Amino acid sequence: MATSPVRTGTSPTTGQWRVVDIVVASVLAVAVGVVFFAWSAGYSGISVLTAGFPPLAGLYSGGWLIAGVLGGLIIRKPGAAIYCEMLAAAVSALIGTQWGLGVLLSGAIQGLGAELVFLLFLYRRWNLPVALLAGLAAGLALGISENILYNALWTIEFKLLYVLFAAASGVVIAGLLSWLAMRGLARTGALSSFAAGRTADV
Repeated sequence: MATSPVRTGTSPTTGQWRVVDIVVASVLAVAVGVVFFAWSAGYSGISVLTAGFPPLAGLYSGGWLIAGVLGGLIIRKPGAAIYCEMLAAAVSALIGTQWGLGVLLSGAIQGLGAELVFLLFLYRRWNLPVALLAGLAAGLALGISENILYNALWTIEFKLLYVLFAAASGVVIAGLLSWLAMRGLARTGALSSFAAGRTADV
């Protein structure tokens, strides 16, 4: 006798992108790209506040990691995290972020951090712990890459603290908030065309 599958927070993926996946991922990334631009504008004030102890700026960095984690959680297809993070970065660059086209490289690195976590679970688990790990990995990728690209003259202690703070920010802002955002969108019915809107883990 046939039985209904048990929903355990595991959702398989075919790996093939649908038109709706591309459209929603693009709309999501563009919207977050505008947020990135606003977040970048706020960094000027943060840099003043943290001038005495620059590594603290890492606590602000999680805002730039949302696109990859949220995109991955919603689209649930290989490459979604990288695609959303890079497109969001491109939108912020086109609007006029102070870092220009350099954000494309940052977007690729940070998106890859989140993508590797989703890959680690074979694109089958999309619960809160996975979201937090994706945010953590994206934060680590950001912290390490920015130490190489921008913080080369810092002491090793400052660099390690910056990575630690960026990772923590990634967990809370990109991981937890993205997961909560996915749940909120699912409850509105906006994700009815996606597994994220149907499975028990949302």
